[in-house]
Amino acid sequence: MEIWINPACSKCRSALHILDEEGAQYTVRRYLEEPPTAAEIRAVLERLGLEPWDITRTQEAEVKDLGIASWERTDAERGRWIDALAAHPRLIQRPIITAEDGSALVGRSEEAVRDALKRTGDGRTA
Repeated sequence: MEIWINPACSKCRSALHILDEEGAQYTVRRYLEEPPTAAEIRAVLERLGLEPWDITRTQEAEVKDLGIASWERTDAERGRWIDALAAHPRLIQRPIITAEDGSALVGRSEEAVRDALKRTGDGRTA
C-alpha cells in the first residue's frame, strides 16, 4: 500500500495515524517533494475510477492563476487537467491511498482509510 501525503495536511496525518494504529505496512510518498508524473496520475485515476477534475483541489490559488475553473470537464480536456496536476501537485486531493488489490481511494475520512485496509487484506505487519 502506498499513501500520497502532504505532511502539513491534517487529513493526511489522521490517515497515517489510523494506518499506524492498525499496524499496516505502507509506503509514504510526499507528493509535493516527489511529484507524480502525468503517467502516474493517469494510472491512479484509473485505479480510483475518477477523472482528474474529481481529484483537483479547487480552492488552491493555482486554480485561479491557471484559470482551471473555466476548463471543460471533457475527454478532450482530460490531458490538460492531468498535465496541470503533474505540474502543480498541490492541486491533487489528498491523501490518496493505493491498495494492494489494485484499487485506490481518497482517504479523507476514517471510513475511507479503513476501507483501504480491508482492500489490502488485514493490513497488519507480520
